[in-house]
Amino acid sequence: MPWLQLRIDTDRAQAEKIEDALLFAGAVSVTLQDNADQPILEPGLGETPLWDQTRVTGLFDAEVDTSVTEAKAASFLCELLPNTRWEQLEDKDWEREWMDHYKPIQCGDNLWICPSWCEPPHPEAVNLLLDPGLAFGTGTHPTTFLCLRWLAREALRGKSAIDFGCGSGILGIGALLLGAEHAIGTDIDPQALLASRDNAVRNGIDPQRFPVYLPEQMPQEHADVMLANILAGPLVELSSQLIALTKIGGRICLSGILTSQAEQVKSAYAENIDFDENGEHEGWVRLSGTRIC
Repeated sequence: MPWLQLRIDTDRAQAEKIEDALLFAGAVSVTLQDNADQPILEPGLGETPLWDQTRVTGLFDAEVDTSVTEAKAASFLCELLPNTRWEQLEDKDWEREWMDHYKPIQCGDNLWICPSWCEPPHPEAVNLLLDPGLAFGTGTHPTTFLCLRWLAREALRGKSAIDFGCGSGILGIGALLLGAEHAIGTDIDPQALLASRDNAVRNGIDPQRFPVYLPEQMPQEHADVMLANILAGPLVELSSQLIALTKIGGRICLSGILTSQAEQVKSAYAENIDFDENGEHEGWVRLSGTRIC
């Protein structure tokens, strides 16, 4: 199906108003993007940060009358739209385009992450079949890769694990495929729980071995292995809970941390965790260690 994009270059103050105006004018989706190479790597809690220079892009059916659409959006704003540009969006099978670029990834000597539609390149290895769905965790992000590489080296046979912020379930499922007996997943996003359940079934895992919960519904079970690939801010705020859910002598793996944030996160856990050497990849850090008290 052909589409038209209406692109508008604006600033932080106007971006959300223009987003609302485009939706009012009939946009089927609106995307906000950095328009001046100003990265925002981690928002503060409760914040929805925007860039000083922001590009707002509305997606419309190709049959729309562009003049009428602009007029309708302008009526919502009570002013003319700034810096508008209409573009025809190439008609592609976008799902197939994405699938063609997502390839198997080796995360350890014997661990591969494979898209569910691909034949595993090494059938004799531990192959985690993944369809990310609407959640994060394809294995391509450096933080996920760091956690999986750590898991592949751990002695997991017969142990229990918690995948805190499970996303697509990639870490909990990885732990089970590598020998863990039982894992729990938790996430604030119901779509993540659906993706985790689907991926567990895809990998032949009995749902009873990997139940998933919203945080308020999660049983307070203690695990041998705690996995939390979220962000530095939440890792600090949740440190007491994550430590408490990890057994004495249990292992903990934390990621979603920029190199500059590693010491701050470590300090929140230092009284209870004997840390290993940091793992680093492309500016991101994995912290791992053993709970000592």
